[in-house]
Amino acid sequence: MASCLDQLKAHTVVVADTGDFDAIAQYQPQDATTNPSLILSVVGMSKYSKIVQECVEFGRQQASSTEDQVVDVTDKLFVAFGTEILKIVPGRVSTEVDARLSFDVEGSVAKARKLIGLYESAGVSRDRVLIKLSTTWEGIQAAKILEAEGIHCNMTLLFSFAQAVACGEAGVTLISPFVGRIYDWFVKTDGQKSYTEDNDPGVLSVRKIYNYYKKHGYQTIVMGASFRNTSQITGLTGCDYLTISPKLLEQLKQDTRTMEVKLTKEAAQNLGDDKISLDEKDFRYLHNSDAMAVEKLAEGIRKFAADQEKLEEKIRSLLLG
Repeated sequence: MASCLDQLKAHTVVVADTGDFDAIAQYQPQDATTNPSLILSVVGMSKYSKIVQECVEFGRQQASSTEDQVVDVTDKLFVAFGTEILKIVPGRVSTEVDARLSFDVEGSVAKARKLIGLYESAGVSRDRVLIKLSTTWEGIQAAKILEAEGIHCNMTLLFSFAQAVACGEAGVTLISPFVGRIYDWFVKTDGQKSYTEDNDPGVLSVRKIYNYYKKHGYQTIVMGASFRNTSQITGLTGCDYLTISPKLLEQLKQDTRTMEVKLTKEAAQNLGDDKISLDEKDFRYLHNSDAMAVEKLAEGIRKFAADQEKLEEKIRSLLLG
């Protein structure tokens, strides 16, 4: 009997949600995603000390002030890990723009261009990189500019239908709706501790987005993210992409139950919502009508920004050490 992981791979592109090279190699995903939290978790491992030290030396050569060096080392570190990951996966790696730029169109575009420039200097084509941006209105506008330049974007921290609609209209390459964090909010708010794969609010959110995109011909890839259990993953079998942590990948590998395809382009034609169009004021109103999405987007930006600052503090100590 094929494992759940192998069954899933037959219908969905599996992406590894980690910065650990060994874990990525073990599960043979198509793509990999990183973020400041994941890089922070692996940057202190001794097996990556050579990469970190090379990035520190790079930063010292780029600028004279310590603070400018910290920025250059951090950017180089994200790219260095991404470059190594691309030696393992056949597809693409996602690299995140500083969450503190979530409301800064020009700043986000400049940072994305810098990251792509570092990748290209390392011999990596921009076609193998997805730039991750927070799904704020400003992040979506930045993505629209970048996509026109051939820089492909992965819109992260996506919780509301409004965010998904705006991303589809902007023609972004990929969106990452956060299944687990939606689930967390409802568990905390409603007090319900147990959900099935067919009534989990995070799963239902991604199904709604997937069906809407397929019904109306949007080319944007839907990649479910931030899973808390394998039920949430099996409930999205057939979704374009799913990015999954090593822990849950292992559980899927060990499970041999028969999985049912939950999402298809054909079924979406009869399930998707009617098409809508959102300008800025409509987007802000519809998004802000969703209390969960407003709270989780703000929280997500704060958490990624905090981990970015922790990572920078580690780098600062290395530069001054």
